[in-house]
Amino acid sequence: MNLYKSKLYCSDLEEALSSVPSLERLRGSSVLIGGATGLIGSFLTDMLLAYGNHGGNVHVYAMGRSLERLQKRFEGVRTDFLHLVEHDVTNPLCFDFQVDYIINAASNAYPASFNLDPVGTIMGNILGTRNMLDFGREKGMRRFLYVSSGEVYGQGEISSSPYVESYSGYVDPMSARSCYPNGKRAAETLCAAYSKQYDVDVVVGRPCHTYGPNVTASDNRANVQFVNNVLKGEDIVLKSAGLQERSYCYVADCASALLTVLLEGEKMEAYNIANQNSVVTIAEFAKEVAEQAGRKLVYAEPDKAALAERTPIMRQVLDAGKLVQLGWNGKFSLKKGISHTLNILKGE
Repeated sequence: MNLYKSKLYCSDLEEALSSVPSLERLRGSSVLIGGATGLIGSFLTDMLLAYGNHGGNVHVYAMGRSLERLQKRFEGVRTDFLHLVEHDVTNPLCFDFQVDYIINAASNAYPASFNLDPVGTIMGNILGTRNMLDFGREKGMRRFLYVSSGEVYGQGEISSSPYVESYSGYVDPMSARSCYPNGKRAAETLCAAYSKQYDVDVVVGRPCHTYGPNVTASDNRANVQFVNNVLKGEDIVLKSAGLQERSYCYVADCASALLTVLLEGEKMEAYNIANQNSVVTIAEFAKEVAEQAGRKLVYAEPDKAALAERTPIMRQVLDAGKLVQLGWNGKFSLKKGISHTLNILKGE
């Protein structure tokens, strides 16, 4: 679907822009976004292009592995400020354009990829981050934003308070499923190493479970499947008790928070990206989707594929206090975020 024909999606872009302090500091700059066809990267791209409609004049270099996917995702965009860049971040970047800011949101980020391509998942994070940092150094970039994940906290204590940025948690290094959290951890450490050794200005954002209408077709995360089920007129089938507790964040809030970190965050600091009013269990998230769509939530035994992709993390609740201190506040409650996701995808 063409998201730009949705008045609701366009209003979400405007609302997200209004949440970013000091947005004018991006005026006239150039931004390279890795993973620009993904959930977070594509919304960030759309936000910066929307800012251009207000005189922001930001040149956005939207980078992805497939030119065809880039063209399809941004079909309908009419501006001289969008530049599509076909490139796999696991290869060195050799481009002649200048860049002020780099946002690396390029990563496999869904369970099927962790199960089927764990090597590609971990190396994509490490090599991609190294190559983008090297390109930024060469071009004299002002700042590098690494889009990490709340999964870096691993299997924390269920009874503990929401995770603050200094919490380390536990990730099993001998589990192939750890390709994602350990890939993110290694990439964060690589950012710290570049900052220490080369004085690169780096900040890190750690998004929680992000959802929205601009998901990719290959994304098989649980919250995406719930939405897809009800849009097809089906009930939601939950293949577990769904008792895992999660911080959820609508993509518009996630993107505005990341731009806030880019512009306001302290050098070589990490920031949790979460809406503190959207903490529920997986079952509660599914129930809200089902109720809004007039469907039912039913339970079933998991099959082998579901068991193979199941996360061992029972609780992943992030403390966003450090982010809020930068002047950011979320605009989308869980109910509002799910409503917008469903209505945009239904074309309403």
